[in-house]
Amino acid sequence: MYPQRRIRSFVLRAGRVTAAQERALKELWPAYGLEFTGTRLDLDAAFSRADAPRCLEIGFGAGEVIGSLAKTHPHIDYLGIEVHRAGVGRLLLAAAADDVRNLRIVCHDAVEVLKVAIEAQSFDEILIFFPDPWHKKRHRKRRLIDDEFIQLLAERLRGGGILRLATDWADYAEQMLAVCGACAQLESLSPTGGYVDRPAARPSSRYERRGLRLGHAVWDLAYRRR
Repeated sequence: MYPQRRIRSFVLRAGRVTAAQERALKELWPAYGLEFTGTRLDLDAAFSRADAPRCLEIGFGAGEVIGSLAKTHPHIDYLGIEVHRAGVGRLLLAAAADDVRNLRIVCHDAVEVLKVAIEAQSFDEILIFFPDPWHKKRHRKRRLIDDEFIQLLAERLRGGGILRLATDWADYAEQMLAVCGACAQLESLSPTGGYVDRPAARPSSRYERRGLRLGHAVWDLAYRRR
């Protein structure tokens, strides 16, 4: 259904994985990790329940948002997708320390995971906060949010499900607004079709705090699956 995406939205940098994170990746992964095998994931089996609401965070970074949400909302199942092992290790350590049981993690390219491993209408909410802005003009083709990806996200939302995005780069915010507004399956939660107020329930992350320290504004967007 979808053309092959040739340009990835990330680069696997050789970031330092601490000894504790490396240990978590080995010892805690069996409890929280879901391997990408190129086949469908059975989320009912992964979470050992089928009736809970489900939320997906794509590119969770250090895991501050999804870790906090999973801890404070045990009735919701959370799936996080992240390609960087250091961030995965950090989230594993936090989840184990807080005895979080409603969290699962996939360490792989989110585009491939959503296309191949996730069924349509799997989530009640999808979160993408502060994705890499690829702010240089020649790199903008790498941005995660484009027409194809938004269509994919819309199809993975259940009817009435919510897509939430945030960025601290003005031109990326405009791109998100245009792409989401053009998706027939989504309707904006803004009465004007524009940006929305920052949700009080959204935990702060280091990426947001860094942007604010640099004097950046933050733009939030929210859409409902028709």
